[in-house]
Amino acid sequence: MASSLKGRASIKGSSETVKMVLLTFCTIGITFTWGIEMTYCTPYLLNLGLTKSKTSLVWIAGPLSGLIVQPIVGVLADESTSPWGRRRPLMMIGAVIVSACLLVLGFTREIVGAVVDDGDDDDDAVRRLTIALAVVAIYAVDFAINAIMSCARSLVVDTLPIEKQQAGAAWGSRMNAIGHMIGYGAGSVDLVRLLGTGLGDTQFKQLTVIAAAAILGTTSTTCWAVTERVLVGPGSLGKKLSHERPFKVLRRIRSTLLTLPPRVQAICWAQFWSWIGWFPFLFYSTTWVGETYFRYDLPPGARASADALGDIGRIGSAALMMYSTVSFVGAFFLPLIVRSPADEPYTHRPPRAVADLLERLSGMKPDLLTAWTGGHLMFSAAMLMAPMARSFVSATLLMCLCGIPWAIAMWAPTAFLGIEVNKLSGAQDPSILLPSSRRAARRDSSPPSPASPHPPPPSSSSPSLPSSSSSGELSGIYFGILNIYTTLPQFIGTFISTVVFAVLEPGKSPELHGHGAAGEAAEGQDVGGGTNAIAVCLFIGALSTLVAARMTQKLRRL
Repeated sequence: MASSLKGRASIKGSSETVKMVLLTFCTIGITFTWGIEMTYCTPYLLNLGLTKSKTSLVWIAGPLSGLIVQPIVGVLADESTSPWGRRRPLMMIGAVIVSACLLVLGFTREIVGAVVDDGDDDDDAVRRLTIALAVVAIYAVDFAINAIMSCARSLVVDTLPIEKQQAGAAWGSRMNAIGHMIGYGAGSVDLVRLLGTGLGDTQFKQLTVIAAAAILGTTSTTCWAVTERVLVGPGSLGKKLSHERPFKVLRRIRSTLLTLPPRVQAICWAQFWSWIGWFPFLFYSTTWVGETYFRYDLPPGARASADALGDIGRIGSAALMMYSTVSFVGAFFLPLIVRSPADEPYTHRPPRAVADLLERLSGMKPDLLTAWTGGHLMFSAAMLMAPMARSFVSATLLMCLCGIPWAIAMWAPTAFLGIEVNKLSGAQDPSILLPSSRRAARRDSSPPSPASPHPPPPSSSSPSLPSSSSSGELSGIYFGILNIYTTLPQFIGTFISTVVFAVLEPGKSPELHGHGAAGEAAEGQDVGGGTNAIAVCLFIGALSTLVAARMTQKLRRL
């Protein structure tokens, strides 16, 4: 007897909007936690005494965890026979680990101080132990949060039918934008002054406490709101573990990688080439904006402050806030004007003139493939001009133009892969997530409208998803593989950046180490002239994104 999914998937909520919000609510906590880690952990580690070169090695945790954890967790979740479902148990376990490790990270000194005798005068040993504990906490956070991300994306695919995959991905993008906005807002407020010292006596401690509560709260909300189908049968993981070694999971991932369906492979390669462009933007764009200000906007004769690093960070953060606002707006409004790959015909019966108008307006909408390609081209156009930016305003404008492509990048590949996974799983496309009154109206309308190819969902006392909505048996492993194609470009981007920095700026950064007026030479370097190395990295990334646009168009022919 083969394994099969039993039960009925459902989402709490009385409307489609409420259901989608609850289904993707955990994304807010994930994004908020990532933002706090990326913004504050580097200066925190430096403050603990870790060198910059070693700090850069710590951040290998991100791509490593994405490369290793998501595919493995995807396979394990695909074959889990937990009575609570395949995704939610792992999501909650991950949330508890992330929450605990965030608290360890925020209060590392206090934890070490409680363990080490106060009379121990070996300060160097205490410092090494403190750094080691902080690094272990960061790695644990990265690995556990990748497990949550993997299962959260698969949960959307498992729960929604094909025609709702784009809507689910779009709502995930919206929650992502909200998480960023909340994170940047919380980071810009003096929390110690606002909240006192009850949650900690520093900004970083309070942010880790808030992030710990956020990841637990948002993940718990999604897990409470969603009911999964349960995997049963002799082929399930629970009955295989007794005689199957862990390395066979890796073998399964490898075999899937080598036999990807053509459309899934095209989605993965489009993601690969686009993220070679996105990674330098995400890592260096704020620094680039700050350096541009120091090179071209600082008044002649004006001296930089003693905290040049802080100045660059604050200037770059102002641009980041504007960019995030653009991305936030795009995430909410773009899905309203982009046609879904699986849009159904208009089936209810308004007046003929209204129906004709709606049909014409629908025909004017670009489809998601066109929007994704346009996002690649828009990002490329902006970053190809990065080396020509000669003011804070121009650099910030180029950065803000990337907000729209980022909103699409967080939405399109997930939607397309969700649709493909559902097709591979043999999912049906029932009409779902409609209020009960509209479902009844569609069943009882007279005269009869053109027959829908999908059977109506079974009646229920509460709005829920039908059992045939989606099986998504393979969503975990396929989203894990998509993450491999998202993560590998980080290593490539790091290599490209290293070469560019070594050739163009082999010495110290003149913006950070120039002690004279703007435009003065520092250690033989020209502060105001020369090509900015980060701008060159962004330019190279833009060339890669042009390849991504070409790869995306291949989907139309497959």
